[in-house]
Amino acid sequence: MSEKSLGLIELSSIAAGFETADTMLKAGNVHLLLSRSICSGKYMVLIGGPTAAVESAVKAGAEVSNGCLIDKFFIPNVHPDVITAIGRTQLPEQIDGALGILESFNVATLLLAADTAAKAAPVTLLEIRLAMALGGKAFCTMIGDVGSVQSAIAAGRQIIAEAGVLVNAVVISRPHPDVYREMI
Repeated sequence: MSEKSLGLIELSSIAAGFETADTMLKAGNVHLLLSRSICSGKYMVLIGGPTAAVESAVKAGAEVSNGCLIDKFFIPNVHPDVITAIGRTQLPEQIDGALGILESFNVATLLLAADTAAKAAPVTLLEIRLAMALGGKAFCTMIGDVGSVQSAIAAGRQIIAEAGVLVNAVVISRPHPDVYREMI
C-alpha cells in the first residue's frame, strides 16, 4: 500500500491503545505502521494510507480513547522518506556532505518536523526513531549537502520549537565515518 498520509494517536493507557488501534483499523482503509507501548508507560498507534481514510481513522481513534488521549496528528501528503525512515537502521552505501539531527520531547511533533524538513530541502531522511529506549523522546537523522541539511534542519527545528518540545537540532559537516557506524 502506498501511504499518502500519516496519522498518529498517543495515549496514556496501554489498554486504551489496543482498543484505539482496533477502532482506527476498522474505521477505514489504513495500514498499521506501528502499534506499541512506548517509554513512560504510554501507547502509540501510527497509521498510513489514503488521505481521507487516515483522517477518518484518527478522528475515530480519538473518539474512542476514553480520556486517555495525549496527542494526535494527521499529515496529508506525507513525504515518502518519512515512511521509509521510521525504524530504518540501514545506511545508504554512499554518504557525503552533512548529517542533520532533530530531537524532540514527543513523537508527534518530531514526525511533523521530519516531514517539514524533507519537504524544505533536498535531503534524505536516514532514520526516525520514536520513543523506544529514549524516555519518550524522538529523533530523526538526515543527510545531504551542507546547505540543504542546514535548511532542512532549520525548517524542522522551527516546528519543534514552536510546539515547545525542542531538545536539540544539530548539523555536522562531513562527519567522521565512525559516527555513521554508531547509528546502525
